[in-house]
Amino acid sequence: MFRSRRQFLKTSAVVTAGITFIPFNAFGDDHMNHVFETENGKITVHPIDHASIVLETPSGTIYVDPVGDPAQYAMHPTPDLILVTHEHGDHFNAETLGAIAGEHTQLVTNPAVFDALSPTLKENASSLANGESTSFADVLIDAIPAYNTTPERKNFHPQGRDNGYVLTIDGIRIYISGDTEDIPEMRALENIDIAFLCMNLPFTMDINAAASAVAEFKPTYVYPYHYRGRENGTQDPAEFAKLVGDAVSVKMGNWYS
Repeated sequence: MFRSRRQFLKTSAVVTAGITFIPFNAFGDDHMNHVFETENGKITVHPIDHASIVLETPSGTIYVDPVGDPAQYAMHPTPDLILVTHEHGDHFNAETLGAIAGEHTQLVTNPAVFDALSPTLKENASSLANGESTSFADVLIDAIPAYNTTPERKNFHPQGRDNGYVLTIDGIRIYISGDTEDIPEMRALENIDIAFLCMNLPFTMDINAAASAVAEFKPTYVYPYHYRGRENGTQDPAEFAKLVGDAVSVKMGNWYS
C-alpha cells in the first residue's frame, strides 16, 4: 500500500546556511544529478541532451529518446527499457539504439518507430499507440497523445502519430511530453509528480503556452527540456520558470552542455 505520492516525493538537495546544494552526477560527467526518493528506492534523473533522458529507478534503468553518440551513455547502466516518442532524428536513431541496447533491453515505441526498427530490435520491442497502456516490471506505461494544434505546425507532428508517456513507478507519476503543443490531453493530466515539458518553435510551443499548461495540470516538479529550436525558436527556461512562479517547482537540467 502506497502512502500519499507527495509524502514520499522529495529531492536529494541539501540545504546548508540557506544554500541549496544539488549533488552532481555520481558518474562524474557534467550533467546534474537529481534524485527523487520513493517508498522503495530512488528515481535519479540524468539529463543527457535536448530530448534524451536517463532515469535510474527501483524498477530498472530507463532511457528516453536516446540519440547521438553512444559514448554519452557509456557511464550509465545498460538500459532495461528504452522509450521512443516518435521518428524525428532528435528522438530516434536506429544506430544509437543498436549500440546501447543490451541483450535483454525492452523497447516501447509509437507504431511508426516500431515499423522502422531492425528485426533484431523488434524482437524485444512493443508498439504502443495513443491511449494504449502496457507495463514493464513494476512500471505502468501510458501512451499520451503528442501533436501540434497550430495549423501551420500540424505537418511537424500530426495528431494520432506520436507519443508522450506517463510512467507510474513506485507510486510516482512521470510525464514525458515528447514533441507537442499544450493539447487538451496534457492539460487533463492528473497527479503528475515529475514532468518533462518541451518548448521550442516552430516545432512545439513557446514558454507562454507551456507555462499555461503547467498551471492547469500542476505537476509537483517540471523540467523544461527540448527548448532549443531554429534561430528564433529557442525558448528561455529561466523565463519559463518566472511565468510558472511558485505554483510548481521548476527543475533545471544541463541539457546543452
